[in-house]
Amino acid sequence: MNFKSLSPARRQLVAVFHRWGFARIEGLVVRDGEPVLNPLPHVVREHKFASENGPRSEGRLDDFVLKPQVLDLFKVMDELGDGTIAVLTIKHGLPFSCEIAA
Repeated sequence: MNFKSLSPARRQLVAVFHRWGFARIEGLVVRDGEPVLNPLPHVVREHKFASENGPRSEGRLDDFVLKPQVLDLFKVMDELGDGTIAVLTIKHGLPFSCEIAA
């Protein structure tokens, strides 16, 4: 699956990943499997000392193949349907883990 094939909301979420690199997104609302980014949920940026903290190179491309981590997150969102991802952890510009209240 490619970036351009995503819905606008999912493309915007991937762009957030690429922009921040290392971060936590807190309180991400999901409706019908789609992220609600208006308003943008709270983002806590993490800075790694003596490490690469800049945006991912894919952020400069018009289209690219999505990494398995991104596809796995979208599967989780599809299964969630309507709900809130309490914490979504981003590492190296990719979703790493998420916490969903039971």
